[in-house]
Amino acid sequence: MTEEPSVTSDSLFVRFHGRPAEGVPRPIRLAAYATTLVVLPSCLWRLAFGVFDLPISERPAGGSGDGPGGMPGWLYMIVLSLVSEALAFLTVGLVSRWGEEVPRRVPGLGGRRIPVLAAVIPAALGAAALIAISALYFLALEPTPAFRETFPHRWQLGLLYACYAPLLAWGPLLAVVTVAYYRRRTA
Repeated sequence: MTEEPSVTSDSLFVRFHGRPAEGVPRPIRLAAYATTLVVLPSCLWRLAFGVFDLPISERPAGGSGDGPGGMPGWLYMIVLSLVSEALAFLTVGLVSRWGEEVPRRVPGLGGRRIPVLAAVIPAALGAAALIAISALYFLALEPTPAFRETFPHRWQLGLLYACYAPLLAWGPLLAVVTVAYYRRRTA
């Protein structure tokens, strides 16, 4: 059995994720870090389609290509991908010190403990929403004719499913990490 490498304050890992909180089991930490990885393929698919215009699907007939509020479609895809990854990264806070105490560098709030429910309620609601959305969109909806026109080749549809299927794990991973955070902080 190999020993887990120690996390030093100057390591690249700590710079990106923060110091792990005391008492977090390794499987829970891995589940938290996995949230950013399960979101990544769908973000890459959106960027490939919406920003780099790769032929991974067909543009819908009559579609304007614009995002909400008239935002250019390419910008919408970038913003949606960045917001998705940022929200997934918040799960890392549930296993890191910055998820228990506001970092000292934050003016006015630095060093204050984060109330347990201030992290647990949004995380639990997020997990429930992700599970419900996953169940609705991935498992219950039938593809429309417009959807079928957008993916006329089997490889395009296969790539879409391969990139979006990992999202099914986001809600359950977040739920597991949230329960572990609550138990650890209230023990």
